Amino acid sequence: NSNGILLTSVYHKPAAEPYVVPFISDHPRHVFINVIQTSLARAVRYCSTLEAFNHEQRYIQLTLLYNGYPSTFMDREFLKFFFGYISSTSFLPIIDDEKQFLKMHRKLLDQPTLSQSQAALSAAMADIDNDQTDETVNESKESKNYNDKSKQHRNDKLIIHYTHEKRIHSFKKEMHRIYEHVFNNTPVSHVKMIVGNRNRQDAKRELIRKRPKQSLLQNKPIK
Repeated sequence: NSNGILLTSVYHKPAAEPYVVPFISDHPRHVFINVIQTSLARAVRYCSTLEAFNHEQRYIQLTLLYNGYPSTFMDREFLKFFFGYISSTSFLPIIDDEKQFLKMHRKLLDQPTLSQSQAALSAAMADIDNDQTDETVNESKESKNYNDKSKQHRNDKLIIHYTHEKRIHSFKKEMHRIYEHVFNNTPVSHVKMIVGNRNRQDAKRELIRKRPKQSLLQNKPIK
């Protein structure tokens, strides 16, 4: 509170370590991009002044550098995030105008967060489930038509998952190229192929620590 004006900023616990997903980790590229985009979006939402935002931006940059993120990669993603709010001739990915920052601040505040969107969707689905009508016949027909369309929509997609490894980063592009080359001008050419990836199991075990068994946490008398 400064002279009756409420000021907000991002809070970091004193014991918090500046760790994010390391850049050398064997993850898809979009994971590292999301780390930067999410950190900046949180900073813009929480910081009510340009001074507080610049302080948080420096903290984000130092954290990313500490975790091995190249400066060129960081600058490129920062420029993407600030696109439309900084001058096109600017060489530095920073906002130096209070009005520009407040404009971006208000725009992001008006956008719902992921949890808010999920809550709104759950509420909408609950309203649909609780809505009682007498036209049961029409409902059954509409439900049948919807199920048929949904089934047809699923049949028009071919979903493939593979275990991500950095050494095969071009796997998706090659899969699409081969698919188009083999099935072009065939009866299944309308089927859209979607290639997704999963993290390696050993990486999950290294990054996620599970609580030990209850028997291991109990003090047993030594005989």
